[in-house]
Amino acid sequence: MSVCFVLKGYPRLSETFIAQEILALEGRGIALHIASLRHPTDTQTHPIHSEISASVDYLPEYLHTEPRRVLEAWAAVRRLPGYRSALAAFHADFVRDPTRNRIRRFGQACVLVRSLPTKTTRLHAHFLHTPASVARYAALMTGLPWSCSAHAKDIWTTPQWEIREKLASLDWLATCTAFGADYLKQLAPHPETVSLIYHGLDFMRFPPPPTQRAHFDGTQEPVQILSVGRAVAKKGYEDLLEALALLPADLNWRFIHIGGGPLLNCYRELADRLSLSARVEWRGPQSQDTVLTALREADIFALTSKITEDGDRDGLPNVLMEAQSQGLPVMATATAGIPELIINGETGLLTPAGDPPSAAAVLAKLIHDPNLRQRLGKAGLQRVQTSFSLESGADELANRFGKTQQPAAA
Repeated sequence: MSVCFVLKGYPRLSETFIAQEILALEGRGIALHIASLRHPTDTQTHPIHSEISASVDYLPEYLHTEPRRVLEAWAAVRRLPGYRSALAAFHADFVRDPTRNRIRRFGQACVLVRSLPTKTTRLHAHFLHTPASVARYAALMTGLPWSCSAHAKDIWTTPQWEIREKLASLDWLATCTAFGADYLKQLAPHPETVSLIYHGLDFMRFPPPPTQRAHFDGTQEPVQILSVGRAVAKKGYEDLLEALALLPADLNWRFIHIGGGPLLNCYRELADRLSLSARVEWRGPQSQDTVLTALREADIFALTSKITEDGDRDGLPNVLMEAQSQGLPVMATATAGIPELIINGETGLLTPAGDPPSAAAVLAKLIHDPNLRQRLGKAGLQRVQTSFSLESGADELANRFGKTQQPAAA
């Protein structure tokens, strides 16, 4: 059993859920090879990446940068019996999506097929858009089965015609929210091919939370609000900054953001315009151990995700589970799969997406009430430990890939 994981990029700081899944599958006896469509852009990695033993092959990110490699691969794979089927699928896709990206997907599939380890028995794509296209074309060329893990943006920004055809072609698909699973089942010719498998957390990497947190109430020492996430539109950081600006002037708080992303400078400028700069700290992208330290030092975790104009949205952000694993009370928006984790008023507090005044009211409530923070943090910890462990999801994926043994004891 040897599976080729087709990833959009590897390694990525924002995709710890993929790294922990890979390591868990390796621990269950699955031999993995990684085919990455892009080279890494993050300057750091997480400790978990050094523990993964899978080999990595970087496909041409742009076909014109490695023309010889692409042409040699095309000349080799066009002799395969399945090449005509793959070419027909590409032509049908290109008619509906006549873009350079579509051509790149087919060229990357040719290179992937030529560079596949000889013992590969399955292709598995993470994300239903570009990686799934490459995996689908490669599967048609080789006759190998393929499967997919779908997450968030890839589900909601991929055209329905394309989703339907991919769901008709693959063996099975796992997705990380019931919200996404219900949508995909409506598009699948055989709904049973779609399954809900939560990412979950590897609690071996998350120590027990601090036994005591500060009981500050915003009257003297600052209450520390933390958010971790990429600076992209769907994270709604403009809403969070506007909510912070609406907090009563006499409240003492501090906001820390961890993460990179294309909108980071825009958010810095917005914080300046809202006169928040003295209370806001931008730490940029950080490794998981640094994020963990920040979670343990914070008093409140906040994330104001929303649905963007193009339909992009979060699935169920792992960082919410990570925050709860440290007993941190969470304020988030009731969007996408987030209510599947956070039960409003019991394991966290939810606000409507795109509503800064509501977010401000919830934040003020949490800042004022350390006992509420403690109660929500304790309940959130219990829920994530009970229902969102990595182990059950990894076991189910291992079974899908054909292995059932448990990892060896340490």
